Amino acid sequence: MAVPKRKTSKGRGRRRRTHQVEHVKAITHCGNCNGPLRTHQACGACGFYKGIKVLGTKAERAIKRGQVLQVKEARKAAALEGKSAPEATSTEKN
Repeated sequence: MAVPKRKTSKGRGRRRRTHQVEHVKAITHCGNCNGPLRTHQACGACGFYKGIKVLGTKAERAIKRGQVLQVKEARKAAALEGKSAPEATSTEKN
């Protein structure tokens, strides 16, 4: 087993551990909604990154999901009545 010949100095040990420090994350604000956000990340509140909509928000997904469910229920009701199914809307994906 290897044993050090001399005591490792405080400075040498600290220099070896300089990369182990926890870095502070930079916080900026969203250009669209002024909410807090980390740099180079899309805003979680509004879904914008550099002025472009890149993400759907939770509220938008809930609205879309509700519309899709309404279309499906209408098709089921029409199928039960023997009528033709209504036209698919642009919000529904196959």
